[in-house]
Amino acid sequence: QVQLVESGGGLVQAGGSLRLSCAASGCTFYAMGWFRQAPGKEREFVGAISWSGGSTDYADSVKGRFTISRDNAKNTVYLQMNSLKPEDTAVYYCAADWRRRPNILKVPGEYAYWGQGTQVTVSS
Repeated sequence: QVQLVESGGGLVQAGGSLRLSCAASGCTFYAMGWFRQAPGKEREFVGAISWSGGSTDYADSVKGRFTISRDNAKNTVYLQMNSLKPEDTAVYYCAADWRRRPNILKVPGEYAYWGQGTQVTVSS
């Protein structure tokens, strides 16, 4: 049974940091990424990472502040979020896909599996 379980969300003041984790099970996931969805908005790409961890990509809005990493031995992907802003407030979702792709996946429809989401709230 495939399962993605996120953790690490919470309430933080602007300028603070949080680290999200996503533990995957049931499959080998070559592509993993993070998306977020704020109330009334569409789900948007945050960051993604290749199988080796050697390639990453980020949304312009988080570049320089967020870092995505993975531990394949633990089948876990992380999102370190620094210098958080109130506009980062959203439900953050982990996404994973088992297919080998030559590129970083940035579109929600390219991912086969999703976590349940974890709330991140940044107060001003």
